Amino acid sequence: MSAVPTVTLNNAVRIPQLGFGTFQIPPDETREATLAALETGYRHIDTAEMYGNEKEVGQAVRESGLDRADVFVTSKLDNGAHARDDALKAFDTTMAELGLDHLDLFLIHWPLPGRGDFVETWKALEEIYRSGRTKAIGVSNFQPHHLRRLLESSDVVPAVNQIEVHPYLTQDEVRAFGAEHDIATEAWSPIAQGKVLDDPTINRIADRVGKSAAQVTLRWHIQRGDIVFPKSVTKKRVEENFDLFDFELTDGDIGEISALNRNERTGPDPDRFHG
Repeated sequence: MSAVPTVTLNNAVRIPQLGFGTFQIPPDETREATLAALETGYRHIDTAEMYGNEKEVGQAVRESGLDRADVFVTSKLDNGAHARDDALKAFDTTMAELGLDHLDLFLIHWPLPGRGDFVETWKALEEIYRSGRTKAIGVSNFQPHHLRRLLESSDVVPAVNQIEVHPYLTQDEVRAFGAEHDIATEAWSPIAQGKVLDDPTINRIADRVGKSAAQVTLRWHIQRGDIVFPKSVTKKRVEENFDLFDFELTDGDIGEISALNRNERTGPDPDRFHG
């Protein structure tokens, strides 16, 4: 298998473009699943306080035998901790759960403008960033209007914006805004919770290149520049999702898959979600 490419963030930190997601993996399965991913070759693990499995992710990273510098770990601030002091305490809790000496990326999980001022929250993350306890900070589920407020009101440009992206929700506007401001796009729900796997267009391309529909969809993300972290607890699927670097899609393939967009979400609309 070829090496996973990295994306250089706006502060020169490098993140593997393919990672392993832990959303909806029960805590009692997380350690084993994360260890299997690390054994497969993944070097980027995505978790969150909200997932309830930070402790098990940390255990897997520590028990993997890998150098800490070789594993990129992301976590996210829970929705109930947007006030400055709460955010700082929540980060301390995250680090205690993970049992790691630093984090690679820490995100505001949702903007939640109806529950508080996410600019205040961001300033707390800036404090954490300046302390050196996380190598980069970013946001998740932010729309361009949320990002504009942040950029106007703060010093540190988010390194990433983690948003729902897949062939049925291509998010061209949000991705373009990110590219314009040097904010990398991370794609959660990259196969639309499996909805795109029966798509005739994707399956036709998969048949031609001799890959699965999931591999073709993940390769579409990679070639568009998205950072992805598919989730699975099945070893065979974990390995399959990693095997993306021995084939390429044509520009025509990319265009056909992108044309499947129908602005269909599998998760909440950030403008309507209040936590």
